Amino acid sequence: MFVKHGMNSGFSSLASSAVLRRQQFLIRSLKGYSVSDKIRMEAVKCLSGGASLEANAESVLRAITPSLDPTRHKGQAGKIAVIGGCREYTGAPYFAAISALKIGADLSHVFCTEGAATVIKSYSPELIVHPILEESYNISGVNDEGKRDISKKILSEFDKWMERFDCLVVGPGLGRDPFLLECVSKIMTHARQSNVPIVVDGDGLFLVTNSIELVSGYRLAVLTPNVNEYKRLVQKVLGCDVNDQNTHGELLSLSKQIGNVTILRKGKSDLISDGEKVQSVSIYGSPRRCGGQGDILSGSVAVFLSWARQCNSAAERESTISRTNPTVLGCIAGSALLRKAAALAFEHKKRSTLTTDIIEHLGQRYTHLS
Repeated sequence: MFVKHGMNSGFSSLASSAVLRRQQFLIRSLKGYSVSDKIRMEAVKCLSGGASLEANAESVLRAITPSLDPTRHKGQAGKIAVIGGCREYTGAPYFAAISALKIGADLSHVFCTEGAATVIKSYSPELIVHPILEESYNISGVNDEGKRDISKKILSEFDKWMERFDCLVVGPGLGRDPFLLECVSKIMTHARQSNVPIVVDGDGLFLVTNSIELVSGYRLAVLTPNVNEYKRLVQKVLGCDVNDQNTHGELLSLSKQIGNVTILRKGKSDLISDGEKVQSVSIYGSPRRCGGQGDILSGSVAVFLSWARQCNSAAERESTISRTNPTVLGCIAGSALLRKAAALAFEHKKRSTLTTDIIEHLGQRYTHLS
């Protein structure tokens, strides 16, 4: 459960109980207490400041996952865009984009370089691939004015699609080409101006660490660093080395310093904070640490974040769940689902488990929520 940094746990439990009783009374008064209400109230309870740090991830998953409704049309369950993929890295953007579809998003796009596009398309016909990004080696003979024109063209092309997306995933397979990163910086700035959520992973974290203003103060941004990426963030933002004796306080400080951006620190237990609270997801996953699992996570968080925003909008009308930060809910759900799918994949494949095996188990682990 969430804990306020420095808050007395006894007082927090009493306060959350009072809030919970009022919410339950409202639900009964307005429309009766259904099974779905009960599920949502369990999620609210785990997010209201109790004494335990561990999230009730199952309740969060159930609370924010939309039901499969035949009256809904294509796109309502989520439209995700992955920005990444260059000639060296084509697997990472595919893993992120296909995971989003496997979880339940309706449409998944990939914006990549021309050299990566054909390869990514060959992995799956389900993905919509846009080969609009450019790397420096392709424009080595172009002068500065010509490069500015190319950058404007890339941004203009992406802007045609921007309003359609519920969330962006920036970084899987992006690479570190200077011109490419400059263009992606501008895309992120436009996404922020359009109030589109952004999940940042992989080389996107390299970009953000060196240009922290891209996400600073943006409450719809999520950073998903692994141990080395987190170390670089702490050194850049807090000006010190990672303190393993104060992991929760340090994570809170880091998030606050970046303007309450949500951070999902990946590890044995995933730690999540928006600068106000800390949450842990410690569900056992897999001892097999094959590359690509972070890409599954970023795609998963993007979908659940967009669903949590829809859920919070409904809550404002129905008063069935609290206005909990959707980025935090998305991180809890994405982390939990990945870990459970990884555990299932390892049960079948053992040491030979690959990321593609885990992706195939996303749906199997998720069928009980349909």
